[in-house]
Formats: sequence, C-alpha cells, structure tokens
Amino acid sequence: MIEPQNVLPGMIDEPDDRDQPSVGLDARRELEAERIAEALVFASAQPVSESYIAARLPKGADVGRIMHRLKTFYAARGVNLLQVADHWAFRTSADLSFVVQTEENEARKLSRAALEVLAIIAYHQPVTRAEIEDIRGVQTSKGTLDVLMESGWVRFRGRRRTPGRPVTYGTTRDFLDHFGLEELRDLPGLEELKGAGLLSGRIPANFQIPMPLGDDELSADEDPITQLDLEELGLLTPRGEEAE
Repeated sequence: MIEPQNVLPGMIDEPDDRDQPSVGLDARRELEAERIAEALVFASAQPVSESYIAARLPKGADVGRIMHRLKTFYAARGVNLLQVADHWAFRTSADLSFVVQTEENEARKLSRAALEVLAIIAYHQPVTRAEIEDIRGVQTSKGTLDVLMESGWVRFRGRRRTPGRPVTYGTTRDFLDHFGLEELRDLPGLEELKGAGLLSGRIPANFQIPMPLGDDELSADEDPITQLDLEELGLLTPRGEEAE
C-alpha cells in the first residue's frame, strides 16, 4: 500500500511556471490563497466560478495559476479538482465512482428516448424541437424535453430567426459537471464512440460527429431569450414571476 505523501498544495513540481508564486504574493500568502480557494470549492456542492474565488483571495493572487496548481495536486487523489467551463468543483475520481454510487443515481436514469434527445442536443446545439425530430425520425414528446430540463441538463438557448421563431435548446453547466466534461469540445468523437461500442461497425462513409458551438455563444441566426419569451413559454407570469 502506498503511503500518502506529506505534501501541501503548491509543493508539486510542474513543467511550467504555475508553481511560481503569483505576482505580488510571497510564498506564505500564496499558500494561504491556495487554502482559501481549496476551502471555497470544497464547501460548495455546485461548481464555483473563478470570479467568486478571485473576489475572496488576497489582492494580487493569480486565481488561474492557483486553481491549476491545486488541480495537479489532486489529480492522483480519490477526489479530483475539475474545471467545468469557468467554474471549479471537487468530484470523485472517475475510477472510484463505483464505490460511491447512491440511490440518487438510480433515480436519474433516463429513458432511451430521453437519452437520444439529450445526445442530439449535446452534439447539434443549438437545435430546435423540429430539428431533433428530423434527426431522430420520430416525434419528440414535450414530456421528454421537460424531463431533461427538470434534470438541469438542458436549457432554452434562444429563438431561431425563422418563421414561428422556434425555441433552440442547448446543454447546461450541470450537464458538463455530471458527465465530467470541462467544455463541449470534450464530448467523445467518432473513434471514441466506436471504441466504447456505442456505434455499430456499419457506419456510412460520410458519417461525421458534429462539433457544437461554445456553451453560451448564440449562433448568427439566434436571438436571446427575453422576459416576453419566457412569459410566452409559460415560464414567467406577466408580472415577471416564475410560474409554479
């Protein structure tokens, strides 16, 4: 059995300059800044934004450098510090997830239809309901989309600049967090999906895995969701309050 090493965050050697103190901080204050950042992320069940962390660190601290140094320190531990877009979170190491499965995981199992729709949204976002149905070849019930939105993995992105101004769907930061992705570009590609047995051997020669846009980028033919849109969709009352 390998004994845990008696080291502190910030004492791991790295190949770049991230192990150097932030500009304006001495070694003692740098270590204190790391401890503060570590505590802020540890105390939160949800990913914590870099701006939230930076606002609570000593003046002059380089939050990016500090977080990447902590990420390296925890890389071989039972919990890992993961970056989720511009947020950070502690999560169980992927190879140990089987020992901490809970009933909550079982309760969030999705139907085949919901998984198909989630995959289409993840890879094709921004995508409308009609486009989802065109890709699947069958109608998609509102209930399926409601389940994905209630799970916190899918959101309204905007309105497409086409007749009827259909709503576009995209994934959320919670989706990235749940599936251990830092950004959408980390979604598995064609070869990874084939290697995992998720694609059959008889794939059309021109089959391609689409690359989604960035998390919050609106495409050229999208308008942002407004309060009037939310009222029209039944998510807000005319007074601007959330519908029950």
